[in-house]
Amino acid sequence: MEETLTRWLNDPVVGKLVTSTVAILAVVVIVRLLKRWMGRFIDDNETRYRTRKFISFLGYVTVFVALAAIFSNQFRALTVAFGVAGAGIAFALQEVIVSVAGWVAIAFGNFYRVGDRIQLGGSRGDVIDIGVLRTTLMECGQWVNGDLYNGRIVRVANSFVFKEPVVNYSADFPFLWDEFAIAIRHGSNHELVRELLMRVLKDVVGEYTEFAKSSWTTMVRKYRIEDARVEPMVTMVADENWMTFTARYVVDYRQRRITKDRIHARLVDELAAAGSQIVLAASSLELVEHSTLGVRVLEGARAR
Repeated sequence: MEETLTRWLNDPVVGKLVTSTVAILAVVVIVRLLKRWMGRFIDDNETRYRTRKFISFLGYVTVFVALAAIFSNQFRALTVAFGVAGAGIAFALQEVIVSVAGWVAIAFGNFYRVGDRIQLGGSRGDVIDIGVLRTTLMECGQWVNGDLYNGRIVRVANSFVFKEPVVNYSADFPFLWDEFAIAIRHGSNHELVRELLMRVLKDVVGEYTEFAKSSWTTMVRKYRIEDARVEPMVTMVADENWMTFTARYVVDYRQRRITKDRIHARLVDELAAAGSQIVLAASSLELVEHSTLGVRVLEGARAR
């Protein structure tokens, strides 16, 4: 029994297994200590997140290098076996491999980063974590109207960056174009309507428009893209029913619903102040009460 135990302990493979286990445990402990220590001195959430991810990545690389150094002799002897096994594993885990390739593409291809609002794999939300296999989103929309969180956390495979379009709401510039339409009856003061809409838009989003303009100028220099209008714009289309005014403006992608609420609140007050000069149109039927019809019967006609 003692001879068997001694032979087992003196086996080089067992020694390397023990050495690799100790190395892995040491790396895990060091990584956790570094994460906890760095978290105490970094206040910014994004910097702290990126630092923790870098430490984890460095730990994985260290473990891989340590195992390669420990088992280098065995790796040379099992090259053919690893080649055959690798082909089978690659076929069985092709989705995993594509997801890892997607992670590399995300890291170096500038598809999106933590904090961006994206649409990926049929889900839309803010990126809160990018893992080796999956991207984690705080989902927006679905049964909740507007660009508000619905409370669900969605994990989407990184392989979707190769399968579907990646929609980024905040990649190179942090704003969106938004618009709404308002129908006005014929006979209303259309010039006053246009003036009123422009005044409301400039008061609500005018300050943000200046910031958006500088971001768009950078985009025009960077890409082959049209120098589109960033300032608020009001257009009108008239038909046989009414006049339709469309108000177009830029807005922070995180403030779209709140900004529209502020604009409409101001618009309601302005329309009320305009009085009978501006009358809203509606597609519903309007019932009008007719005056009472009086009938008088003459004496001669009554005798007949």
